[in-house]
Amino acid sequence: MIFSLKHFNLTIPRCNSKIIDHRRISPVKSLVLPPVSTPKIKKLSIVSNSKPLHFSSIQNLVCKAYEADRSDGEFVVEKTEAAKRAEIGFYFATWWFLNVIFNIYNKKVLNAFPYPWLTSTLSLAAGSAIMLISWATKVAEAPTTDLDFWKSLFPVALAHTIGHVAATVSMSKVAVSFTHIIKSGEPAFSVLVSRFILGETFPMSVYLSLLPIIGGCGLAALTELNFNMTGFMGAMISNLAFVFRNIFSKRGMKGKSVSGMNYYACLSLLSLLILTPFAIAVEGPKMWAAGWQNAVSEIGPHFIWWVAAQSIFYHFYNQVSYMSLDEISPLTFSIGNTMKRISVIVSSIIIFHTPVQPINALGAAIAIFGTFLYSQSKQK
Repeated sequence: MIFSLKHFNLTIPRCNSKIIDHRRISPVKSLVLPPVSTPKIKKLSIVSNSKPLHFSSIQNLVCKAYEADRSDGEFVVEKTEAAKRAEIGFYFATWWFLNVIFNIYNKKVLNAFPYPWLTSTLSLAAGSAIMLISWATKVAEAPTTDLDFWKSLFPVALAHTIGHVAATVSMSKVAVSFTHIIKSGEPAFSVLVSRFILGETFPMSVYLSLLPIIGGCGLAALTELNFNMTGFMGAMISNLAFVFRNIFSKRGMKGKSVSGMNYYACLSLLSLLILTPFAIAVEGPKMWAAGWQNAVSEIGPHFIWWVAAQSIFYHFYNQVSYMSLDEISPLTFSIGNTMKRISVIVSSIIIFHTPVQPINALGAAIAIFGTFLYSQSKQK
């Protein structure tokens, strides 16, 4: 064949119907093959009897192939992003559902058995037992830890223990909804501690977002029908303790390769060791035995299920929240935490028929809206 280059187009001339083999068979003769019929191709053929092949035709073909590959790639990316959104949605739905169930059963237990120190201890004990069995049976891979890991975890576990007990004490004295309204003020404690103790600075939008948080919590507290100072202070102490837990966790866990699930499991184990002697000293086995007998006689066997449910669901909702931190950004987690409080407040009001005044509901709405503004402004 002969190729000619003209105006940047490659032209393949027409071919005769005969194809001749030019290899020399002998000095005298050449082998002539019979005519070969070529199939007719409607659009494009490498060797065509009708139209020459130009570079522009090849370019169009390559572009179409590239666009097809790119569209396939974009489809795969969109599919991956959709799967990611579905996974995050599943985490949030599970987290909120488990948290609502825990709060309901926890309040039922505390109404019948007003011993928050033992109730808190049982919650940590259930989670510790679940994870120890999971590690022993290879259902979950046990973490690789050393002494430095447990040293860095100790202040986190101490703050977690204080916050957990304080929140349980609060819910034993006041309505679940009121405890969570006050706990929505945690961002205010976070900013104040970071500013005056750690020396961190924040943009003005962060400070302004604290105004509706503080104002909403104050309005809700002043208009609470069943206000109790112990319950109010328990929620406030829980806020402060969890702020320090987050600070210690960020500082101590840098460079530690432990998954969210195993991290919370280790946190539960260490918190259980810290809490148990204090629970015995504050309340004691004699009070527990008398209170247990009274609760079982009044409620019946259902009380045992309530205790088991609140203990198991406490571990699972915290475990899912720590696992979600491995998959989502802090901003997404903060928004999810705000929505979680709304679900707990609304569900507890409906289930326990908690009387709510309009001014009280307004204070709760303002505080939660301020928490949302805080999570948005913190990321700017």
